[in-house]
Amino acid sequence: MAALVQQYVDRIRAEQISLRDGALASYIPELAKADPEGFGLTLSASDGYVYESGDTAVEFTIQSISKPFTYALALDQIGQDAVDARIGVEPTGEAFNEISVDNVTKTPKNPMINAGAIAAVSLIPGDSVGERFERILEFYSECAGRRLDIDMDVYASEKATGNRNRAIAYMLTSFGALTGDPDEVLDVYFRQCSIKVTTTDLARMAATLARGGLNPLTGRQVTDANVIRRTLSVMVTCGMYDATGDWVSAVGLPAKSGVGGGIVAVLPGQLGIGVYSPRLDSRGNSVRGVQVCRSLSAQLGLHFLTVSRESSATLRAVFDPSPRVRVYEIQGDLLFAGVEQVLRTAERDRDDYDVAVLDVTRVNDINDAARGMLIGLRASLAGGDKEAYLVDPEGWVVRADRREDYRGIVFRTLDEAVDAARQLEIG
Repeated sequence: MAALVQQYVDRIRAEQISLRDGALASYIPELAKADPEGFGLTLSASDGYVYESGDTAVEFTIQSISKPFTYALALDQIGQDAVDARIGVEPTGEAFNEISVDNVTKTPKNPMINAGAIAAVSLIPGDSVGERFERILEFYSECAGRRLDIDMDVYASEKATGNRNRAIAYMLTSFGALTGDPDEVLDVYFRQCSIKVTTTDLARMAATLARGGLNPLTGRQVTDANVIRRTLSVMVTCGMYDATGDWVSAVGLPAKSGVGGGIVAVLPGQLGIGVYSPRLDSRGNSVRGVQVCRSLSAQLGLHFLTVSRESSATLRAVFDPSPRVRVYEIQGDLLFAGVEQVLRTAERDRDDYDVAVLDVTRVNDINDAARGMLIGLRASLAGGDKEAYLVDPEGWVVRADRREDYRGIVFRTLDEAVDAARQLEIG
């Protein structure tokens, strides 16, 4: 059944392959060497299971996607009050590399622009450049679930051409807003932006944020839920720079982009998304990446204001009313993330039954993606000599005007479905 979700992921990525607008980042010369056709998409479920499509093994540099993670590390290490004294949380409507501070406090306006990100680096404890960077690298690696590394060529290119960031760092120093030597802080910042990731790394880092700081792959609690809540809040309001308003309206996911072509996005409690395509728009966001995230949100119902209840779907009960017949009772909101979990559970159990009965009697809501996945369940099981029945008295999955097309597999009560499954067994 995971193949049903994989089909959605592959199709959504394929819809954007012909899109070739935008240009490679050139102000960092090494980034201009990227393959402009590179294009990967990874979704990580809240339990760490991933769906990958395209160039998901291609490594690229994390760039500004690093910003929310270093901000989270600063919150974790020195506490919110100390961080708030140095970095604000207000959106700017300005470009990511704007040389500016708050008019009153003379501190960076938020941690997602370069000024705030450089200030965040200065807050990470460490007695040397190496110690401070190692703490950052270890935190990123714990979020990704594997040891990450640095692209030394990009680091050298960043350091050689980073005069605008030098101007920002020295401006912050002049206002007393930077902790430590500005050149040492910048060296760490250039290194952090040059860390290599894949879309699967980003999706798993996002899933760690989605799970309140728990990496679902390793089971390690990387940081606490209060840190994550603050980090995701700032990602919502500031993560996509001067395109944030449009992003929140159309996509509705806490997110962060980077000029290396990556985007990380989070559906709290449920999903992590990583995208890579290096052609950028005028705001420094991946053109294909933005469009893919728009499609994912629209087609799978991922806007965080759509998924406003505790969970999108819950397995209320799983039981066997008869040998080789298994019932899955579902309650709550039947949206993409919840259905994905239900289908994968049914796939995991497939050796234990001949007939799977999905009872959606207690469902409160459903979207088209969930409906299509459930309808596809039968075809998926039939390929393995299994059968799937549906208890759907309210027409949540199969509408009343299509009920005749599904005669014999869609039932109004659980007893009817179980009786039919028993008859199939006898036959």
